[in-house]
Amino acid sequence: MSEEYFKANTFEEKIDLLYSKMSEKEKNNSREQVIYMCREYCGKCPSHEGTGEESLAFCMEGKGSLITEKKSCLCGGCPITKMMSLRWDYYCTNGTAMEYSQTEK
Repeated sequence: MSEEYFKANTFEEKIDLLYSKMSEKEKNNSREQVIYMCREYCGKCPSHEGTGEESLAFCMEGKGSLITEKKSCLCGGCPITKMMSLRWDYYCTNGTAMEYSQTEK
């Protein structure tokens, strides 16, 4: 599979392609990479700041337990949004990309 082909796929297609070929160890490593990348964005987000929320990677992990107010969203600038063709925002209060995807069907 070429990089250009992968870039052209939707979020749902990318998840199917990646997860069907990944071992559990690879999935866990991928999760850790996403969380590492999210420190730059989730931790600085106005909706996240000052809440005491320790969770990150809301697009993959789900809603935060302490974030209740939608002040502003930085998800659109996150490299994961571009890499995975995410098309939603406010994962910290609304849920994962998979949850969003399921509600569109």
